[in-house]
Amino acid sequence: MTIDTPETGGLCIVATDGCTIAEADALQGLWTQDQYLAISEVTNHLIEFTDGCIEVLPMPTKRHQAISLHLLLALLEVVRPMGGAVFYSPLRLQVREGKFREPDLLLVRDAADPRAQNAYWLGADLVMEIVSSDNPRRDIHVKRADYAEAGIPEYWIVNPLDETITVLALDGDAYAEHGVFERGDHAPSATLEGFGVAVTEVFDAG
Repeated sequence: MTIDTPETGGLCIVATDGCTIAEADALQGLWTQDQYLAISEVTNHLIEFTDGCIEVLPMPTKRHQAISLHLLLALLEVVRPMGGAVFYSPLRLQVREGKFREPDLLLVRDAADPRAQNAYWLGADLVMEIVSSDNPRRDIHVKRADYAEAGIPEYWIVNPLDETITVLALDGDAYAEHGVFERGDHAPSATLEGFGVAVTEVFDAG
């Protein structure tokens, strides 16, 4: 069995003889969590899951990856010395039972944190998403609610479309803006002491 994305779009499950077994769209709302986990382990596509529905995310662009790498290296300089761990997509994060996301970057302050499991993480101390042009609302609004639901203390929305970085800190069950930072600004973390980035350098990386 393989996973394919034909020219018509969508996701198909394909048998070894090349015959299509099922199209994801026809089964939307019916997928189980176990099926999602199995599918996401046999494809190089980024796939997210919400209550029986599968969403195939677009392939990252060169600029997206350059920005991600810049942020990863900046995070490692601060997080590794404190004994933490930073990882990057593809790596599944369970928001709750029946909902999974694949953040561009995620970290825990303690590398031995039991939430940082091998198959998928059960939480994080900070996540970052780089806004995709195909559906900016997903990263700006939908995932803001998702990561708050997961209880993640800090969420960064890195937006190459308007070249801003929005730093959000969890306040109760929702995020509050720590700041919206533009070119020429320094964007500091709300919760990770000593971490911050020059916004201009982030967007010039790509």
